[in-house]
Amino acid sequence: MKHPLVFALAMVVSTGGGLAGCQRESAPPAAASAGVAPENAEARAERLDALYAEYWDELLQLNPVQATFQGDTRYNDQLPDFGSAEYREQVRAFNERWLKTVEAVGSEGLDGQALLSYRIFVQERRNALDAERFPSWMLPVNQMGSLVSYAVLLGSGTNAQPFATVADYEAWLRRAARIPVLIDTEIANMRAGIEANVVQPRVVMEKVLPQFDAVLVDDVEQSPFWGPMTRMPDGVSDADRDRLAAAFRTLIGEQLQPAIRRQRDFIADEYLPHTRDSVGLDALPDGMAWYAFAVKQQTTSELMPEAIHQIGLDEVARIHGEMRGIMAQTGFDGTLQDFFRYMQTDRRFEFRSEDQLLAHYRGIEQRIASRVPELFSLTPRAGFEIRPVEAFRAKSAAGGSYQSPSEDGSRPGIFYVNTFDLPTRKRWEAESLFLHEAIPGHHFQLALQQELEGVPAFRRFGGETAYIEGWGLYAESLGRALGLYTDPYDDFGRLQAELWRAVRLVVDTGLHSKGWSRQQVLDYMFENSSVSEPDAIAEAERYIAWPGQALAYKIGELKIQELRTRSEAALGDAFDIRAFHAEVLKDGALPLPLLEAKIDAWIAAERARPVSPDADNADATG
Repeated sequence: MKHPLVFALAMVVSTGGGLAGCQRESAPPAAASAGVAPENAEARAERLDALYAEYWDELLQLNPVQATFQGDTRYNDQLPDFGSAEYREQVRAFNERWLKTVEAVGSEGLDGQALLSYRIFVQERRNALDAERFPSWMLPVNQMGSLVSYAVLLGSGTNAQPFATVADYEAWLRRAARIPVLIDTEIANMRAGIEANVVQPRVVMEKVLPQFDAVLVDDVEQSPFWGPMTRMPDGVSDADRDRLAAAFRTLIGEQLQPAIRRQRDFIADEYLPHTRDSVGLDALPDGMAWYAFAVKQQTTSELMPEAIHQIGLDEVARIHGEMRGIMAQTGFDGTLQDFFRYMQTDRRFEFRSEDQLLAHYRGIEQRIASRVPELFSLTPRAGFEIRPVEAFRAKSAAGGSYQSPSEDGSRPGIFYVNTFDLPTRKRWEAESLFLHEAIPGHHFQLALQQELEGVPAFRRFGGETAYIEGWGLYAESLGRALGLYTDPYDDFGRLQAELWRAVRLVVDTGLHSKGWSRQQVLDYMFENSSVSEPDAIAEAERYIAWPGQALAYKIGELKIQELRTRSEAALGDAFDIRAFHAEVLKDGALPLPLLEAKIDAWIAAERARPVSPDADNADATG
């Protein structure tokens, strides 16, 4: 999945995150309205592009942390009070004004990229305004993310916030000094949630306290916020070193630590007694509508929770059948559940050390490098690195995640591998995880999207979870063509990864629309998949914290697989997998209805393409 910090920050300003109801605009992007003079349409497209650029610059001022992650350093010293009523009103007015501005220009005569951009922009603004019905601002903290955990990632000196110059250090000091203000706002918002009965489940908030405790230290030089001082760049004068060290001690000891302690104690003493035993979003006021909105937003479809639940049940049954084939291939004697236990407990599948695990992933990269051109003509310029998940968040983190490179290329894409509880990180899961998070999954798709030319920034740096995660899961299916899955146990890992996403359809909808308990979710996971207890707990609690997000993977993958099957059937021998992948990737992360319309238009264009004489001769003499 995308790095959790990036996922959370993308939602801070409520600038999109889904295209619910966009089927009504599913005409092929290339279809222009008749009767409009070309110069008028061209002028309209140019005017819209100028507005999109103005919008994006204003957005980065509104959300300077997003600018930092993109490598835009202009606002590295700024940190708005995201949760305050004033800021939320500012965001509402921003989205309303820009929706009216762009709709006033209209889409008449637009085609191609211009029409795609218009449709995406308008629906994202509508979604952002629709989301204001639901008080997510009352739920700012969970085990998957909090202001404290985001601040540690930025302030540790190893993430997006740069610490290359004295000015960079001073920018962080100014930004970080704002953190206590934001923490106090979060506390006030959580108190408002208590009054409104909009509170988190107890089980997720209990996981937050150890995360806070890990940050609170007696010696400021043991704080993760001290990290930049241990990596001071060469060339900094002694006077600046001494001055910055004193400033960091004051920041950590007198500002950050007291504020974090204040929020930690508030959660433990005041908030936890008011948390709920229920775990589903449907237990909150207006919760069923809230979850239905989340489902539409995350899947960019009109599918209702009940339909998605059934799709999940059907997919679990299908994948179980394929797994029984692996059991027969390996000669395993027992039930499917016996095989799951074997795959989890046999020590042949364990890594001896973190270094061995990381080396294994780097070996996968080397193995597939020569085969990538067989499937892809379109690949990113940006590189990527493999890193272990930071220790302070590893216990609650997913098995792997991806963070996009910076726009200027100064920071590569990062594939984070979770090495916590090493015996639970199995060899058989490595190949599918690498394909999903790195190559050709998230790294290809997200880095390529940032490198798009002639496309508005809101598309290069935005995107739809169903497309992004759907592509990641689809990428896992390409392993055999890339020389992987040659061992039946690794092939089981592919099926287990796919099964896991199918299970999510069942349990996420079960949690948030059918009244399932956390234990029901765990029981279903253990009965139907090969999952370790730590992974099952972390994943179940992730679904509790992020309703609907886990649905995006399988729904998106099923659509991409459907479009590939449709393309192969329509084009026959003329089908080119490299061309299909380029067509899917070349416009960035689209809502699934627009992706489908685009592929249908591509199929029609390919079928209309005249066959060259050379091809006819080749057929005649073959």
